[in-house]
Amino acid sequence: MAFIKHLIFLSFIYICVGCGEKPTNMVTQTKSTKPIVRENGKFVSFPNDTVTINFFKTQRIASQNIEAEITAPARVVASVVSSEESKSQNLILFDNPDLTANYTSLLRHSINITQYKLNLERVNDLAKNGAATGKDVIEAQTQLANENAAIIEHEAKLKLAGFNPEALQNAKANSVWVICDIPENQLEKIKIGGNCNVFFTSYPDQTFIGKIESLGDVVDNVTRMVKLRLAITNPNGKLKAGMYATANFGVSEGNFIAIPKSALVTVQSKNYVFVKISENEFERREVSTGQQVNDNIIVFTGLNQNDVVVTEGVMQLKGISFGY
Repeated sequence: MAFIKHLIFLSFIYICVGCGEKPTNMVTQTKSTKPIVRENGKFVSFPNDTVTINFFKTQRIASQNIEAEITAPARVVASVVSSEESKSQNLILFDNPDLTANYTSLLRHSINITQYKLNLERVNDLAKNGAATGKDVIEAQTQLANENAAIIEHEAKLKLAGFNPEALQNAKANSVWVICDIPENQLEKIKIGGNCNVFFTSYPDQTFIGKIESLGDVVDNVTRMVKLRLAITNPNGKLKAGMYATANFGVSEGNFIAIPKSALVTVQSKNYVFVKISENEFERREVSTGQQVNDNIIVFTGLNQNDVVVTEGVMQLKGISFGY
């Protein structure tokens, strides 16, 4: 009997001790709340839900001077060297035989035009004194007109390739010309007379300075590109016609507000950004944007200085805001 009473007492103690222990495997859970959407999705809030709020990464924005970099493939199309035969006329070594032929023909026609002008003056003078006929004058005029017509064709071909015929004839020795193609929407940012960095495949560890000499007169109707001509000094002759290169142009876009590309969403051809306006609320704003500069998008309207925009989790907010 005493043994039974003792067993009951131990059982009672065990039950009491067991009831007083806290579970060691219990997981603390955070109560989730549904987002509150107002004004047709313009405002989205997450009251008492810090876990969800912390999911969205943000960035404070401010206007800044936006620097862009235009990179274009380039090629040495002509090398200028001194002529041993004629000190007054340098040699132009083109990478294209057709250009060589055009330039040679241009020089020949230029010489002919000079001679035919003198001949026409002589014949006119003779005709005034009765020593030449009207037929002689017409023949001299025709010769000159034919040469003028012929030279125009060669000038046009050289200009299409990015060359100015007058500049070719006045080219300085120990230099090269580099041609690259620039999109027509970037033309206003390129300043004639400015400099750019040129990197050659043959000399990967060196940077050459190119001077922007001219822009082409024609926009390619398929690629919408314009030829840009650069001049680079080449005193030791290491740069050769036909070498490939890359030209880098640093241009200033101006002082604008810019946002990361990841912050922008587009719905039905309209652009939107989500701005954090309080600890637990976001506002959807329509913005007008400009071009992309590196990984940033220029914003003209819709944002203000020091706004805090969402940069990560934007697609989730888009789904809640627009209902999909």
